[in-house]
Amino acid sequence: MPSEDIDAIREAVAKLCTDFDENYWLSLEPDRDYPTEFVNALTEAGYLAALIPEAYGGAGLGVVEAGAILEEISRSGGHPGACHAQMYVMGAVLRHGSDAQKSKYLPAIASGELRLQSFGVTEPSTGTDTTSLKTTARRDGDDFVINGQKVWISRVQHSDLMVMLARTTPKDQCQKKSEGLSVFIVDLREAIGHGLSVRPIDAMINHHACELFFDDLRVPAENLLGDLDQGFKVILDGMNAERILIGAECIGDGRYFIDKAVQYANDRVVFGRPIGANQGVQFPIARCYADIEAAALMVYHAAGLFDAGKACGTQANMAKHLAAEASWAAGDMCMQTYGGFAFSKEFHIERKFRETRLYRTAPISTNLILSHIATHELGLPRSF
Repeated sequence: MPSEDIDAIREAVAKLCTDFDENYWLSLEPDRDYPTEFVNALTEAGYLAALIPEAYGGAGLGVVEAGAILEEISRSGGHPGACHAQMYVMGAVLRHGSDAQKSKYLPAIASGELRLQSFGVTEPSTGTDTTSLKTTARRDGDDFVINGQKVWISRVQHSDLMVMLARTTPKDQCQKKSEGLSVFIVDLREAIGHGLSVRPIDAMINHHACELFFDDLRVPAENLLGDLDQGFKVILDGMNAERILIGAECIGDGRYFIDKAVQYANDRVVFGRPIGANQGVQFPIARCYADIEAAALMVYHAAGLFDAGKACGTQANMAKHLAAEASWAAGDMCMQTYGGFAFSKEFHIERKFRETRLYRTAPISTNLILSHIATHELGLPRSF
């Protein structure tokens, strides 16, 4: 897509976000409210259907464009985490869903009739050791029966569908540890209260995360996404898209912090001159700007590889890592630039500071990314 088209998307998203300014997001904080009005506006404008093909009512765009959308939401001071799963989960659904599944779900998702906002992978006892997860799915006639537990699964209470990973063949019966896992589309409208219990987690950021408890939840066999026992490959497409798009959000966060810091450094006068005239203030801002711009190149390089159908696992990991580190540094710089005022909620910096900190830990931790690079790219021995 030509750069002028990307610019047009950015401008349109930024304009939409003016109706949901920082005070809108601040108003949600006390009760951890879900930004329903914002998500509805994004849906009506077609942005949450960006990756869905036109044949199913979507925009037929790529991860590059989706990244630009999420980046602009972050840069405006908003929080894309309220709805970003509807984009990155598409990486798994579009590449591995059957024609029947796509026809059944995608038009309704594109129109806003259905929300696909949850990605059920992480478990309390295994964390990011995904191939060791304990949740099982056992075939019983026309259904799979699911038992187990998930944790830190976001937006379950605000979604109609969830893509989830479970073990369908015991690990000790598989030749590879990545085999024996399968992916399912779970209809949450039917599941909650009928084999699925949900417990919200009180956390430092407003991601509406929950613990999930599966107790003989029955899921139709037709909801199997991709091939039986090959779900790890399916989930990787969702994970790579997730890491790239989270990277784009971090770029938006970083640019938000830099915008705010530049404005404040120009406006704040101490000892008779703007604080931005002091090299001790301006140099950290300039350094963060350089680091964010460099990380952005990696993010959109990885997005281009994903859209071209090329291998991008390492690039997706590096994009998320560099962007998360740069946005966190920019947030810290912005806090320092504002001084004591940064800790006041009315200045909005502390909320974004909390939000961007998450991405050094999730959806994959810094250490696991470095381990991936060390072993897959540099040929160093595995440590686990």
